[in-house]
Amino acid sequence: MKLYSDAALAKILDQEIFHQISAVADRLGVECYVVGGYVRDIFLERPSDDIDVVVVGSGIEVASALKKKLGRKAHLSVFRNFGTAQVKFRDMEVEFVGARKESYSHDSRKPVVEDGTLEDDQNRRDFTINAMAICLNKNRFGELVDPFNGIADLQDRIIATPLDPEVTFSDDPLRMMRCIRFATQLNFQIEDETLEALERMADRIRIVSGERIEVELNKIMMAPHPSIGFDYLQHSGLLRMILPELAALDIVEKRDGRAHKNNFYHTLEVLENVCRQDAPLWLRWSALLHDIGKTRTKRWEPSVGWTFHNHNYIGAKMVQDVFRRLKLPMGAEMRYVQKLVDLHMRPIAIADEEVTDSAVRRLLNDAGDDIDDLMTLCEADITSKNEVRKKMFLENFRMVREKLADLKDKDYKRLLQPVIDGNEIMELFHLQPSREVGILKQYLKDAVLDNRVENEREPLMELLLQKAQSMGLTVSSTCQ
Repeated sequence: MKLYSDAALAKILDQEIFHQISAVADRLGVECYVVGGYVRDIFLERPSDDIDVVVVGSGIEVASALKKKLGRKAHLSVFRNFGTAQVKFRDMEVEFVGARKESYSHDSRKPVVEDGTLEDDQNRRDFTINAMAICLNKNRFGELVDPFNGIADLQDRIIATPLDPEVTFSDDPLRMMRCIRFATQLNFQIEDETLEALERMADRIRIVSGERIEVELNKIMMAPHPSIGFDYLQHSGLLRMILPELAALDIVEKRDGRAHKNNFYHTLEVLENVCRQDAPLWLRWSALLHDIGKTRTKRWEPSVGWTFHNHNYIGAKMVQDVFRRLKLPMGAEMRYVQKLVDLHMRPIAIADEEVTDSAVRRLLNDAGDDIDDLMTLCEADITSKNEVRKKMFLENFRMVREKLADLKDKDYKRLLQPVIDGNEIMELFHLQPSREVGILKQYLKDAVLDNRVENEREPLMELLLQKAQSMGLTVSSTCQ
């Protein structure tokens, strides 16, 4: 990858907004620089519309003057408590801030902020590739200011901190997550000294809120190869702080010559498989959490070896705690992940035996509108190194998909709910909501799913009365 400073200059010269900022800064007599991610992305040739500008002086004053110069085309927002301002112009957003230096206390991410020089401002940046600045003043327009040689780190594809990484991470522990996020998004390596500091400082992540961690995790998750990030999180020790259920899978036990696979690295492989399908965020979360129940369900059975019975059910119950702790949404998104974690073994069980209409009907009924995502997850879960067995499973999954398509065409989803519902059962036998009502509902549902009876009132009523009689229930006198 070749990086040229004149490429940055050409990019700047292309943008009307930078010439407007230049004119305003020169008129006000202040130094002005575009900094951070926008500069980095110019060199990486990545699209970016969010522009950060540092003023050695008042950023709000420059932003206000720019708004006047641009007139009605621009919109100004001022945040005096933070000493910042934003100008929206066409499809761009420009953030203005005065150059500053920061100092931190040990138990807080909130710094004490003072006015500073450009050098002070660059010193406080998180990584060398984010500490580059390009001058906007006319006499130095397009000049790169790169005190930490970030341009070389871009060329070498390295994430490193401008100053001592231990101090950088101690001051603001969220930078540890950002470090791994940038390495994941850009497919860069974390420099050795920086990675060692991550390992030493991992405990500091405890002072960061779940909301902040959630944002970084979701950005890692949506990267082209999120396994890079989760491997770094595990290696650094951060994962055991924020997602101990996943970190605990990184173990292999052996007994009597039999070992189970490393379920952590299996999970990362499943996640990568799902991402090849350009999966949405919550399907990726389902892949990440699909086996978290294995640690709690692992048993040694001499006759068969290691087992993880009901790990899907236990894992689905664990999802709620994970989402609550990480401040992930507790509504439909969580229920979707729970469902896929709970059901992810079902298609495998079907594919391991004869693929019957009855089994596929049940799967379609339970998965509902999420059936396609469930099948994608289950296909991604086949990571066996036994190519013959892998081929067999994938072929059987193809058959399952064909049967699913056939059943959808026949509109079985409409037919799978018995015409006699729970309310009618309660009225018929004068029952309150209870276990008995659930048993009778499930009995009718199973009869329809197994194709033992048509989903019609008369045959279902006959079955219902027979089952109720066997349970010692009688029809209410008001219904006779």
